[in-house]
Amino acid sequence: MPRKRGRFGRRGHVPCSVVPNAHEDNTSALSQVQHRAVSELLRVAPVADDLARRFQEAGFRLALVGGSVRDALLGRLGNDLDFTTDAHPEDVLKIVRPWADSVWEVGIAFGTVGCQKSGYLVEITTYRSEAYDRTSRKPEVSYGDSIEEDLVRRDFTVNAMAVALPENEFIDPYGGLEDLAHKVLRTPGTPEDSFSDDPLRMMRAARFSAQLDFEVAAEVVAAMKAMSERIEIVSAERVRDELNKLLLSTHPRKGLALLVDTGLADHVLPELPALRLESDEHHRHKDVYEHSLTVLEQAIDLEEDGPDLVLRLAALLHDIGKPRTRRFEEDGRVSFHHHEVVGAKMTKKRLTALKYSNDMVKDISRLVELHLRFHGYGTGEWTDSAVRRYVRDAGPLLERLHKLTRSDCTTRNKRKANALARAYDGLEKRIARLKEQEELDAIRPDLDGNEIMEILGVGPGPLVGKAYRHLLELRLEHGPMERDAVVSALKEWWAAQD
Repeated sequence: MPRKRGRFGRRGHVPCSVVPNAHEDNTSALSQVQHRAVSELLRVAPVADDLARRFQEAGFRLALVGGSVRDALLGRLGNDLDFTTDAHPEDVLKIVRPWADSVWEVGIAFGTVGCQKSGYLVEITTYRSEAYDRTSRKPEVSYGDSIEEDLVRRDFTVNAMAVALPENEFIDPYGGLEDLAHKVLRTPGTPEDSFSDDPLRMMRAARFSAQLDFEVAAEVVAAMKAMSERIEIVSAERVRDELNKLLLSTHPRKGLALLVDTGLADHVLPELPALRLESDEHHRHKDVYEHSLTVLEQAIDLEEDGPDLVLRLAALLHDIGKPRTRRFEEDGRVSFHHHEVVGAKMTKKRLTALKYSNDMVKDISRLVELHLRFHGYGTGEWTDSAVRRYVRDAGPLLERLHKLTRSDCTTRNKRKANALARAYDGLEKRIARLKEQEELDAIRPDLDGNEIMEILGVGPGPLVGKAYRHLLELRLEHGPMERDAVVSALKEWWAAQD
C-alpha cells in the first residue's frame, strides 16, 4: 500500500528544508534535489511569475506542476512548462491571449490551453480528474476544485508535486520528493485505482523507469501484472506513443523488460515475449529475447545524430520471425530458415496495428527483411554486381542497415566477432570505392524511358518498363556501359521478344 502523508502532506517554501521527521540518510539526497530545483525555477521565474501574477489579478490560482516540477528537482527542466489552475479554459484563454506570443486550443476539450511565450512552450490545465469506464477508449474529464484533488489523479508521486506561484509554495501531498530522491515510482493512491482510471499508466511506469532509470515499487508491479489485460481498452495511438517514448529513452531495455515481465507486452507487442524460446539440453541456441535486447542496445551505441526510432524498432524486431520458423534438425542443430522474410511480414502487421505511419512501417519492415543479407558476403567473395544490388536494395536505408547488421553480432566468441567486423569493414570499403566510380546511390539504366522508346520506335506501355528493368539488371551486373554497347544490348533483347 502507498505510504500515507495526510491529506495535505508536506508544504513549504522553495527552497524548502529537509522534512522534520525524515531519516538522517535521506537528508543528503533530499537536499540535493531541492538545491537543483531552486536554480531551475529561478531560470524560468521571469515567465512563470509574470503569468502567475496575471492569474492572481484575475482571481485565480496557478502552479507549476507534474513533470515540470519533477524535472526541476532533477536539474533537467527544459523549455516546456506545465501549469495547473482553478480557472476554467475559457478564463485561461482570456488571461493568456493578451500575454502570449501565440495560443492554441488543440487540447481544450481536455481542459488544456497551450501557448508560447519568449521561447517557452506553456500548457495550462484546469484542475481535473480523469476516469475510464470498462468499455471506453477515451478518458472522461471533469474539473476539480483543489490542487490536492488534481494531484491525487496523477500517475506517480514524482509527478504529483506542484509549486504554487508566485509565492513559490512547494506542494507535495504524497511524498513525491522522497520518492524522487530514492528513484522509485509509486502511485499517489492505490495502484489499482490509478490503473483502473487510466490503464495507460501501466505503460507509463515502464516508460519512466526507462527514461529516469527509476525502480518501480513492488505494489505497482503487482498491480501491473494483475491488471495487464486492461491495457486493451486504450487506443492503439496512445499505446504507440508511450512505446515510442520508452524506445527513445536512455534505458529502453529496462522498460521493455518490465512490459514483458508484467504481461503488458502480451497485449501491446506480443512478438517480444514470444522470443523467449524454450530450449533443452539437446537443442541449444542463443536466447533470442536477450539477444534482441542486446542488439537494440548495440544499435543505440552506433547512433550518431541522436535517437533513431526506425533503427531502434528494427533492432528490437529483427528476429521476431524466429519462433514461427524454428526447426529442430536431425543433427541436433536448430534452424530458422527465412525468418527474416517471415519477420518482415510480422513487423508490417504489428506496426500497422499500432498505427505507425506507412513510411515507418515500410522502412522498418525492409530493414528486418534485409538484416541477414550481409551474411551471404562471407569472406568477401561477392562480385561487384552483388555489392551494387546490396546498395540498390537498401536504398536510403543503407546507413541504418550498416548499423543494424553490425549490432546483430552478439557472439561471445571474440575471434568470430572480429572476423564479422572485418568482413563488414571490407564490404563498406568496397561500397565506398564503387561509389567513387559510379553513382551507386541512384543506380539507373544507361538509357531512360524516352531513349528506349526512340530506339525501339514504340510508344509508352508495359514493354518500355520491361526493357527498362532489363537494362537495370545489365547496369547492376556490369556497371556503367558505353552507349553503343547499351543500345546494342537493348536491340538484342528486343529481337528476342518476338
